[in-house]
Amino acid sequence: METKSVTPGKFATNYGLILGLILILISIIMYFTGMQLEGEQWPMYLYYIIFPVVIIYAISQFKKNNLGLLSLSEALKVGLITAIISALIFAVYNIIFNYLIDPEFIGKMMEVTKDKMLENPNMTEEAANKAIEMMEKFSNPFLGSTIWVALSAVFGLIYSLIGGLVMKREA
Repeated sequence: METKSVTPGKFATNYGLILGLILILISIIMYFTGMQLEGEQWPMYLYYIIFPVVIIYAISQFKKNNLGLLSLSEALKVGLITAIISALIFAVYNIIFNYLIDPEFIGKMMEVTKDKMLENPNMTEEAANKAIEMMEKFSNPFLGSTIWVALSAVFGLIYSLIGGLVMKREA
């Protein structure tokens, strides 16, 4: 009886695609409902719950498809690749969104943020302008996407380490 070995990279790609599409869906819903412009964060909290669940699930499914065997390095590969693929998919969407779909969005976001800052009686217009100026430096979609990929990799590594330590079973 010949068993077909599953590679962590190919296996994790599917889960990374699913996770990336979930994040895009959340982002689209936030955009069309106006939550993104208002700075509502609760939909992203859903993603922060879904992210480790999908990574742990991907590792468990890899183990299941690998005859119940799982090394820590395989778990790390599955989790990390899942996280990075999902982040790259969202990064591409984010760049397309900010440069093609709604190039004015960052400007609108800065206006709303400035208005909210000025609602604070202790905030002067000069201080708000300086804060917005600083935010604009870091609002580049490429920089934001790079940071998103890096953070996804770090958290993917953490969650896959936890999952791998719990589910590890070597021959």
